[in-house]
Formats: sequence, structure tokens, C-alpha cells
Amino acid sequence: MADGTTTGGERAAQPGSGYAPLGDLNLYYEIHGEGRPLILLHGAYMTIDLMGPIVPGLANTRQVIALEMQAHGRTADIDRPLTYEAMADDTAALMRHLGLGDADVFGYSMGGATALQVAIRHPSLVRKLVVASAGYASDSMHPEALAMFPSITPELFAGSPMEQAYHRTAPNPGDFPRLVEKLKELDMTPFSWPEEDIRGIAAPTLIVLGDSDGVRLEHAVQMFKLLGGGVMGDLAGMPRSQLAVLPGTSHYIPPGVGLLDRTDLLLAVIPPFLDAPMPD
Repeated sequence: MADGTTTGGERAAQPGSGYAPLGDLNLYYEIHGEGRPLILLHGAYMTIDLMGPIVPGLANTRQVIALEMQAHGRTADIDRPLTYEAMADDTAALMRHLGLGDADVFGYSMGGATALQVAIRHPSLVRKLVVASAGYASDSMHPEALAMFPSITPELFAGSPMEQAYHRTAPNPGDFPRLVEKLKELDMTPFSWPEEDIRGIAAPTLIVLGDSDGVRLEHAVQMFKLLGGGVMGDLAGMPRSQLAVLPGTSHYIPPGVGLLDRTDLLLAVIPPFLDAPMPD
């Protein structure tokens, strides 16, 4: 595909959707809007549509490139586990396929952890990073969430928006139980990425979570500190990274208070962070 780059790192309008052949994986993506490119990475069990109004909201001023990761939505599963590292490599391969150079990357939940791995594994591709409701270790989540993962079954999703979206878009709608099993394996596999990897992320990073999110506030603060935050800006100067805690906000449910339901608050913090000049 032609680069489509205009002045100031912006990109002109591109075709609306397509598949990127990445080895065995045919990765589905959509392009919304025009301007500086922003990669959008969804959460577990989700499709692009389930990310909601944040997609058109961000596309008002940017070229949003949203993808559906392995086994999600229109991207069929392949014979490999779901891992954050593999999904990060897929994201980087898509960026190269589209001739992007570098781009901003915004990930939510599973997509947020994947975005962290993109910044760790492919630092030259990430200009700025937005990590929403995600952490760098499995104990970033509350203990009750970790205890709940083994009990998840496909039947738990019966009639849910996630199951409906999968059946509506997936190349093989009968594979939903397979997706559940792979995501259970991902969620039940302990991980703790080295703090030096987080500290070494070069991209200015915005950490976003709800005050009642699935990610512990203490973990988000620790990640912010690893990225240079937690200082007295009056004396030390403002850090390259930022932390936003949204009030009255959960991870996903109940309806109306999940992080993705807070479009007004997200659009109040994400575009200004992305649009600010790069620090020296």
C-alpha cells in the first residue's frame, strides 16, 4: 500500500478496511479518519465495533487504524497460543505492511498489555503510548479477578454483546469456545515483565484506568513511577508520562460506568496528550 504520508507526520485518507497477510495470520484492520496515525488495540473477546464511540471520537482528528487480533472478530484463529508478545509482533507487522513508520499506539485491557509489548519489542515504531486498564504483571489485577478466571466458560457469554459480535463477524462462528479457552490460558498464565523493560520504554506514555477498574491503582502508580512519574513537577519538572484516573469508573460493567463508556473523559485526556509536542 502506498505510504499516504502528508506533512507533519499526518496521513491522508486510506481505504476503509482490509486484511494484512502476516504469515499464517490474515489480520483484519479498519482505517477511520485522517491525520497522524493512531493504532487502536481492543480488549479480550472484543471486536472493533465493541470499542464503541471512542473510535469515531478519536478519528475526528487522527487516522485511527483499528485491528482485530488473532481469533477475534474477522481475524480467524491460527495454530498458536494467544500471547501478548505474539499480538505485539502482529501489530508491528501490520504497521510495516501499511508503511506507517512510527505511530501512536492506544490499547485497552488485553490491548493495553499488547501495546506495552509493542513499545518494548518494537520501540522505533511507537511515537506515543496510551495504556488503558492494563499492567505489566498478572498481579496488576485484583486477586478476586485472578481467582475468577478458571471458572469462565463459553456459556457465561450466552447472549452477551461479545458472543453476538463474534457470531456476527467471525469467519468460523462455531469457534467461540476455542477463543474462550485460549483467553483463559492467557489470563491464567502468570507473567511479570522486568521493571527495567518498563523503565526503558522511550515513548511518552499515558496510563488511564478507572478508580474501580480491574487493574489495581497501586500497580498503575508503580508503572507511572517506572516511567518517570510520581515526582513534584514544580521542582523536578514535568515527567514525559502521565497518569489519569477516571472517577466512578469500572473496567467494563455494569453498563454505563465501564472505562469505554467514559468517552467524554477519554477524549478530554487522550487527544491533548497525543497532540502535545514531543518532549526533548
